[in-house]
Amino acid sequence: MGRGDLSDEQWAVLEPLLPVAVVGRPSLGRRKLIDGVRWRVRTGAPWRDLPLQYGPWQTVYGLFRRGQRDGTWPEPLTRLQVRADAAGLVTWEINIDSTICRAHQHAAGARRDGGAQ
Repeated sequence: MGRGDLSDEQWAVLEPLLPVAVVGRPSLGRRKLIDGVRWRVRTGAPWRDLPLQYGPWQTVYGLFRRGQRDGTWPEPLTRLQVRADAAGLVTWEINIDSTICRAHQHAAGARRDGGAQ
């Protein structure tokens, strides 16, 4: 199990929320493929750099794209958020942070007198 992979407890919560696999070739294991998708989303690395422990990158990418196209991903996410909110694990406060960086007065724009610069 790699760093960031789903624990047994997390998988036990997530697995029932996923749609039942359609008939076809046997999968490499849904948990391994989901961990591969999570690795890619977490790191932002190219699909081709996916570690081999998650299976061929084409297979993991195919699962990800099919889930995007048929709307598989929002459903479990929403159900997990509702569950976490009911357990009091979600804080719905909004924090806003801003930084003001003043520019030099001459960098503020064009001249006001309309003259050439």
